[in-house]
Amino acid sequence: MSNITPATIEDVARLAEVSIATVSRAIHTPEKVAKSTRQRVNQAIAITGYTTNAMARSLRMGRSNMILVLAPDIGDPNFSSILVGLENEARAHGYGVLIGHTQNDPERGLEYLKFLSSGQAAGLVLFTGHEPFGHQALGQRLPPTVAVFEPVFGARTSYVGVDDVAGARKAAEYLLSAGHRSIAFIGDSKTRLGQARRREGYDFALNAARIPADKRIIVEGDGTTESGRLGLEQLFMRDTLPTAFMCVNDATAVGVMNGLAARGYDLPRDFSVIGFDDVPQATYLNPALTTIRQPRTAIGRQAMALLLETLATPLSEPKEILIMPDLVVRGSVTAPARR
Repeated sequence: MSNITPATIEDVARLAEVSIATVSRAIHTPEKVAKSTRQRVNQAIAITGYTTNAMARSLRMGRSNMILVLAPDIGDPNFSSILVGLENEARAHGYGVLIGHTQNDPERGLEYLKFLSSGQAAGLVLFTGHEPFGHQALGQRLPPTVAVFEPVFGARTSYVGVDDVAGARKAAEYLLSAGHRSIAFIGDSKTRLGQARRREGYDFALNAARIPADKRIIVEGDGTTESGRLGLEQLFMRDTLPTAFMCVNDATAVGVMNGLAARGYDLPRDFSVIGFDDVPQATYLNPALTTIRQPRTAIGRQAMALLLETLATPLSEPKEILIMPDLVVRGSVTAPARR
């Protein structure tokens, strides 16, 4: 028999250095809590393993009313807004949400597999872009699952997210309309389906503009700020500079912009940069980043609605729901500089 005492809301409040009332608001009405506070509370929940009253109701009813959300980085600015949509929709139907912070660690993934195998979660939301590490080797059958933000590569998993192809096409077309014909795509990937789809949108736009494939500049990356900086350095070493950088996401764009600023370039006079996601930081960059906005709360809400629908009536085939993103024009794009 285990002697481990279940974590309490007081434990979460103590670890997050906030009041119990703030923890409660962060769980039940996260939109009313400051982002930084919400992140501290979410981290404390992940560390302590605290579960809300929905778990207690589940135990009394003999079935789980909890949905497990697996995320590689709960500090990702995209995560918190999607979580608002997920939890609001779940609460409206009597479900609670548990957050599993994997940190891309296989050991943590195995811990959450054990949790799933115990039947303590009725469904699973994947924010990771891949299925939990080790579930196939263990013969672990996953509960009804929906992926958000990034589709799962190589798996038959329902997905709710932005239309990456259409969004990237909008971004590339905007650069083309500004007069750019030498546009580098930073962040291509053969294993990340979302990134590959954004590359597809880039190619669609450049095909329509009749820009030949051998004139396109493609750099691989993992979507991090550092990969943006390294991608930029690759182009300087190859002496292959575009007039504009189309980045797979805003984090990559930050790396590109930082790298150009460090070399003394003036943006957007010397180079134009466009991102994808519209994270909060995008507004505060200098210049403010032109980007593609993801409707994150709507994604979370629709993903949870699809998962709850699947719990009620299992799907014969996985479903994909794509939401059209918006172009947000700020100051990082202008006509190409004369060279």
